[in-house]
Amino acid sequence: MGVAYSVGEVDHLYTFFVKWSPEIYIKDNKKQCQPCFVIGEKHQKWYLVLKKYKVAVINKRLSKPVDPTAKNWKVSDCMEPYVEIITLKDSKRRQSLCSSLDSEAEEPEYQEEDEGALPVLCDRSHLLDDQHLEKLAAHMPARTQGYPWQLVYSTAIHGSSLRTIYRNTTSLDSPVLLVIKDMHNKVFGAFSSDSFKVSKFCYGTGETFLFSFNSDFQVYRWSGENSYFVSGNLESLHIGGGGGGFGLWLDANLYHGSSFSCPTFRNASLSTQEDFIIKDLEVWTVGT
Repeated sequence: MGVAYSVGEVDHLYTFFVKWSPEIYIKDNKKQCQPCFVIGEKHQKWYLVLKKYKVAVINKRLSKPVDPTAKNWKVSDCMEPYVEIITLKDSKRRQSLCSSLDSEAEEPEYQEEDEGALPVLCDRSHLLDDQHLEKLAAHMPARTQGYPWQLVYSTAIHGSSLRTIYRNTTSLDSPVLLVIKDMHNKVFGAFSSDSFKVSKFCYGTGETFLFSFNSDFQVYRWSGENSYFVSGNLESLHIGGGGGGFGLWLDANLYHGSSFSCPTFRNASLSTQEDFIIKDLEVWTVGT
């Protein structure tokens, strides 16, 4: 017995789990168990790996509950890739990333990704140190894992212009990470599931989140209340909204900014003050 989802829903499903079942993944603001994704080359299978005793909790969120004791898993007959929920024990019998399904008899042992490994930066950052990288990488969507981070905009290199950000990111087909340091040397920003662009309407997905290193590290994920993820014009860039203020707002000259609590993320102000002056800013692309 199996549950099938389109690949595009994988990260949304995980976001849902984290938001509505935080007891499964988060304890004292520390990651406890992040799903693992294993691809079988031949049929492009994606497996969401869960510990057996947690399957019952996840089943409460699914319209078609899974049976972790079933010997055979049947998945819908479709041409699109799918996601299958299996137990951690069963996952050890599945294919490794580089194994063909035809070699299943060899039963390669499942290996977890080294969670302590830091992302590789292709360029030097003036804002991110190893501590920042470790904290941020732990909250990135699965589809960004294993890819180097490339700097696409920096005020230290490109000057201060929102138009330049748009010019450097509009053609990207990957998520972007916006990192800001204000005049009080506080570091904060946003991860956007889509690259920044001028748009009349809001864009992005529930992967988008806000973060702040103001004292303790804080991540503000999608609340599910609205879908005002990202929007922007030539005069300003906005992330999160719906309550009279934006979760993060930047002006055209990348000089003034503001951060208010908003329904999209139910965040606190990311800076020490709701209105702040930008000292440095970087934008990184963090996926394919």
